[in-house]
Amino acid sequence: MAEAFTAGVKPGGLTDDTQIRILLCYLVKTAGPLTRDTLQGALLQEQLVNYFEFADALADVEKQHLVAIDEESQYSITKKGSTVADTLALDLPRTVRESAIRAVMQIQSWRHKAAMNRARVEEEDGEYTVWCAIGDLGSDVFRLQLAMPDKLTAETIKNNFTAHGSEIYSKVMDMLTQPSTDDDRPPVGLL
Repeated sequence: MAEAFTAGVKPGGLTDDTQIRILLCYLVKTAGPLTRDTLQGALLQEQLVNYFEFADALADVEKQHLVAIDEESQYSITKKGSTVADTLALDLPRTVRESAIRAVMQIQSWRHKAAMNRARVEEEDGEYTVWCAIGDLGSDVFRLQLAMPDKLTAETIKNNFTAHGSEIYSKVMDMLTQPSTDDDRPPVGLL
């Protein structure tokens, strides 16, 4: 067993090449199919492996036919890889397995939300505009444009809309479709 580079790996992370390959098989079997970006993001975000060791291990599991890559660049487990995951995954620390699965799920959830709840920041002459939209069935069902005072605030709004756009839409629709009370109606002369 060769020792992996440890740069960027937190204490308790994986520093053994074989364990990294086992973890990749386990993740693809448990949460797959997964893209390289999802695997890489999850493992590096949690500091479970070194980037270079991740890249080498992923190439190895593909070369050994433990995973297969499809036309959408997603890795799925092969029968051989499934056997490796079933047989050896318990040799990995439980905290590593749980942390890796949780990180994969967070990334997948974020990507799903980002596909529905789209937001972008535009800057023009030092003014920032956040464009938010929610798509459904090929068209937007909700659009919102917000002026923000600075880039940091605009980016925060963008990220929060991506994470919570559906909740925001639901609350806006609830407020706009509730029956008006007498206090909410304009005076008679203004109708």
